Amino acid sequence: MRWFLFMSALMVGPVWAETWDVPNRAGAIAQTLLQAEDGDVLRLEPGTYFENIVLDRPVTLDGQGHAIIDGGGTGSVITVTGPGIVVQGLTIIGSGSDHETIDSGIQLTKTSVAPQVLNNTLIGNLYGVDIHGAKDALVQGNHIEGRQDRHVNARGNGVYVWNAPGAVVDDNFVQYGRDGVFVNSSKRNRFTNNEFRDLRFAVHYMYADDSEVSGNLSINNDLGYAVMFTRRVRVMDNISINDREHGVMLNYANHSVFTGNVVLGAQEKCTFLYNAHSNEFSGNWFEGCGIGIHFTAGSQNNQIVDNAFVGNRTQVKYVSTQWDEWSENGRGNFWSDNTAFDVDGNGIGDAPYRPNDSMDHVLWTQPSAKLLLGSPAVQLVRWSQSTFPALLPGGVIDSSPLMQATPPAAMERLPE
Repeated sequence: MRWFLFMSALMVGPVWAETWDVPNRAGAIAQTLLQAEDGDVLRLEPGTYFENIVLDRPVTLDGQGHAIIDGGGTGSVITVTGPGIVVQGLTIIGSGSDHETIDSGIQLTKTSVAPQVLNNTLIGNLYGVDIHGAKDALVQGNHIEGRQDRHVNARGNGVYVWNAPGAVVDDNFVQYGRDGVFVNSSKRNRFTNNEFRDLRFAVHYMYADDSEVSGNLSINNDLGYAVMFTRRVRVMDNISINDREHGVMLNYANHSVFTGNVVLGAQEKCTFLYNAHSNEFSGNWFEGCGIGIHFTAGSQNNQIVDNAFVGNRTQVKYVSTQWDEWSENGRGNFWSDNTAFDVDGNGIGDAPYRPNDSMDHVLWTQPSAKLLLGSPAVQLVRWSQSTFPALLPGGVIDSSPLMQATPPAAMERLPE
C-alpha cells in the first residue's frame, strides 16, 4: 500500500507544476520565485531584466530565446544553489569583474545537484559558466563570448570546472576570454563536441582523472588541448587548426589514450610531451606543423603506432642515446618524407625509418649551427649516416613504417 501511494505521488507531482509568465519589470523574477513551487516553470517575457538571480529549488528559468538578464556589473548574474534547476533560452550579460568570487554569467555552486544550463547566450561576463562543486552538471548548446578588455591571462574562462564530478560540457561555442574549458581537481567529466576560437587554451586540464575530451574543434588559439597532471584521460577525435603553440600538449599526463585526433598547421608543435609516460597514441594525423611531435624530460613507455606525420618541417624532435621503437606487431606510422620501397606490397616499408640524425641533435642544442647546413662537411655527415645507420646516435626508429596513411574520421568534420 505504501509503495502504491509513493508511486501515485510521483505520478501526480508533475500535474501540479505551474507555468508562470514573468512580466518585464523591475524585480519581477525574484518576486515570482517567492511564489513558485518545486517543478514550476518561469517563462520570461521579451526584454531586459536588471536583476541578480539566486535559484535555490527545482525550477526552470526559461528566457524563450528573447529575454536578457543584466547583472549590472556586480557579482554573478545567476547563482544556482539548489537541485534539479534548469536555466535555458536566456541572454546573460553584466557579471562583475572579481576573480576571487569568480563572477560569472551563471555560477553552479557545490549545493547544486544535476543543474542544466541549456541554449543560452552569455556575452562579456568575466566567466561564462562556473561549475563550482556542482555534481552531474550539464552545460549544453550555449554560445559564450568572453571579455576582450583585459590581457588574456587576466580574463576568465568560458567554462570553469572545479571539483565537479560527472560534469558534461557539450556542443557549446566559446570565443575570447582566457581558456575555453579550464578543469581543476575534478574527475569523471566529459567535454564533447564544442568549438573553441581565439582563446589561450581550448581545453586546459589539471588534476582531472578518468575523463574524456572528444569531438571538439579548436581554431586559432594559443594552444589546443593541454592535459596536465592527470591520469586515465581519453582524448579522441578532436581537431586543432592553426593553433599557435601546440595542438596537443601533455605535461605529467600518464596512462591516457590519444586517438583519432587531427592537428593541422600548429606554428610550433603538433604534439608536445613533457614528462609524460605510458600513453597510447594511435590513429592521429599531424600535418603542417613546425614539429610533428616533440618528446622531452624523459617521457617513456609511450605506444606510438598507426599515426600519420605529414609535411611537418621536423617530423620528430627527440634527443636520446638509445633507440625508441615506434612500431608494434609489424605496424608503425606513416611518414610523408619516407622514400622507402615496398617490394612485397604488404603496405609496410622494406627499411626502417629514422626521422632524425646526429646533425639534428647538433642543431637542437646549438641553433647557430644552422649557418652550416649547406656546407660540404654537413652533407658528408648526413650521407655517411644514411649509408651506415650504425653511426646514428640513437633516438626514434620505426621498423615497420606504413606506406599509406588512413585519415581519421575527424577529417570529415573539417570546416570549409
